[in-house]
Amino acid sequence: MELLRCSFIGVALLAGCGGGGGTSSTNNHPWALVAQSQPTALLSVSGTSATDVWVVGGDPRDGTGPVVEHYNGTAWTKLDAGVRNVDFWWVHAFDDGSVFMTGTNGTIVRYQNGAFTTMSTPGTAVVFGLWGNSSSDVWAVGGNSGGGAGAFAWRFDGTSWTNDTDVPSDLVTGGTIWKVDGISANDLWMSATNGMTLHWDGTTLTETPIPAAQQEQSSLTSIAGNSKRFVTAGGAFEGVVYENTGTGWGASQVPAGGMLLTGVTLSEDDSDGYAVGQFGTIMRRGANGWADDHDAVTQANLHAVWIDPSGNGWAVGGEFDTIPTKQGVLIFKGATPPPSF
Repeated sequence: MELLRCSFIGVALLAGCGGGGGTSSTNNHPWALVAQSQPTALLSVSGTSATDVWVVGGDPRDGTGPVVEHYNGTAWTKLDAGVRNVDFWWVHAFDDGSVFMTGTNGTIVRYQNGAFTTMSTPGTAVVFGLWGNSSSDVWAVGGNSGGGAGAFAWRFDGTSWTNDTDVPSDLVTGGTIWKVDGISANDLWMSATNGMTLHWDGTTLTETPIPAAQQEQSSLTSIAGNSKRFVTAGGAFEGVVYENTGTGWGASQVPAGGMLLTGVTLSEDDSDGYAVGQFGTIMRRGANGWADDHDAVTQANLHAVWIDPSGNGWAVGGEFDTIPTKQGVLIFKGATPPPSF
């Protein structure tokens, strides 16, 4: 992802989390620690249900490959994606059973019908995020480690990946696109460095800066949406969350002075949402806006968060500003936490 100045130091803070699918805002269970002190950081979590959950993460550089864990509602299964010296920064699961995992070296791996396939891609930069309207209509975004240059958006049409040449030149030469999320093939948003977002309407990819975020040089490291709103989170010296209900991006929705944020998610029915970040920070979106939801369950840096269709919260993180990453952590908010790895 990127260097968030004055805080996470090192390789890259890669933004967390895409949209969720929860249907309940009555999840008042405390956050519970599921796994900690894992060999590498856990960087993304996604799924299609509470009994179909995928967690991916870094590669320990010991020959075993990047973390890929699948939960079936009873137990976790560790899988081998068939790549080495690759950190997986993102995972996205589709209802048809396809799962896409993205990461360093331009890597995109697809899991389909019980097998992993390393896909041919247009470049070798870091693929920080991925979202698709279906498994044959997919966007992948990223840039160079550190966020300084190389922004790209690739499209998959079910057969091959191609580079979208509409990415603004100022981002290509001086920025990174961190994440992408959408609600249809003709309505998706991307979040980027220097307070920039981009909107795809089915025809045109349009730069949409957030002036306040640009003034603070905030990197918008995550984005998520539903039919009511999109939200983007990030920061430069403090955490920010901006919302867009269709009339443009408003002012930051979180109190000033808070920790940097790297992941954000919304439930599909707009009843719930979380933003996560530095030192175990968790913000929750409720009827009165965004407020602290931190149960001090971990002090680890959280990278990504997801709400499953049953309304449970899942968040992952660790030390992800080093190579190799380390100290992976998984936390859960719901009635019945899963077992540890």
